[in-house]
Amino acid sequence: MEIIPAQLQHLPAILDIYDHARTFMAQAGNPTQWGDGYPQKALLEEDIALGRLWVAKEGETLHCAFVFCPGPEPIYEESAEACWPDDGPYWVIHRIASAGLQKGVGAACIQWCLEQCASLRIDTHPDNLPMQHTLEKCGFCRCGRVYYGDSPRVAFQKYGALYKQN
Repeated sequence: MEIIPAQLQHLPAILDIYDHARTFMAQAGNPTQWGDGYPQKALLEEDIALGRLWVAKEGETLHCAFVFCPGPEPIYEESAEACWPDDGPYWVIHRIASAGLQKGVGAACIQWCLEQCASLRIDTHPDNLPMQHTLEKCGFCRCGRVYYGDSPRVAFQKYGALYKQN
C-alpha cells in the first residue's frame, strides 16, 4: 500500500470513501458524526489544494483518505477539558475514512502518520467506538474532550517515531 498526497483526479473515489464511512458509522451506532454529508466536496478540494489530504492506494484503488497536517489545531488549544501530555509541537489527523475494502487500512494509515512526526493528536465522536478501539489498539492515550461548538469529541495523543524526550 502506498500513501500519497491526494490529487483532484482522486476526488470521485474520495467522495465514495466518505459515503461508505458515513454508512458504516450509522450502522455502528454513530449516525450523527458525519450524518449531514460531511465532509463536503468543497472542503475536500480545499484540503487537496493545501496539500493536507492524503490517500492510501494499491494500484489505482483508493483504500483510505485522511487529513494529516501540522498543528496547532485551534480547537485543541482552546479546549479546557483536554489534558494533553505536553505543549510541544504536534501533527493532527482529521477525517480518516476507509473504503471498507481491506481490514486494518485505517490503522496502517495512522501508523504511517506516527512514523512522520514526533507527536500526533486526533479526536473522534463519543459514539465512534470502532475508531476509539483502533486508536487504543494503536497505543494512543485518551486526553479528555474537545468541542466543536456544542459537539464533544474524545481527544487522543501518541508520540511518534521522531519523538525526542528531553
